Amino acid sequence: MAESFATGGVGDAQLRYRDDEPCAQPAVTVEAFKGQTNATAVRLESGEDARELLAMLDRLTLVVVHFPAFTDGRGYSAARILREAGYAGELRAAGDVLVDQIRYMRRCGFDSFAPDAPLDAAAVERALGFYDHVYQPTVDGQTPVWTLRHGGDHG
Repeated sequence: MAESFATGGVGDAQLRYRDDEPCAQPAVTVEAFKGQTNATAVRLESGEDARELLAMLDRLTLVVVHFPAFTDGRGYSAARILREAGYAGELRAAGDVLVDQIRYMRRCGFDSFAPDAPLDAAAVERALGFYDHVYQPTVDGQTPVWTLRHGGDHG
């Protein structure tokens, strides 16, 4: 179940699937982050390479990945790159985030959401529980349905 909150700030999460305290620092640009030693939150714009952050993962408590349009899927790749590299901090999808994307974003590693337009929390929970099984292995660790059906690792 998501912790729902809104504190009124730009980029604040509407839905958050974490038990720790939200980061209180504003997210800075990647360039600003690389030039600072005290920043712990960064905003990754569409088209920026998440791999630029890999050497600095230990300094990060929040990465905000901006989705300028729901049709721009580059943020999914950024999330997976960060999670597969070991990033365990908060990973927030912000921007043009729609209810039907939340489940896929969660599978890629996003654990908080700051959509441009408020989402109905009940609709999000229904969308998250709509499918019982998954087809692809991802960072969320869910067992793909083909493994359940046939056993073993076929991928």
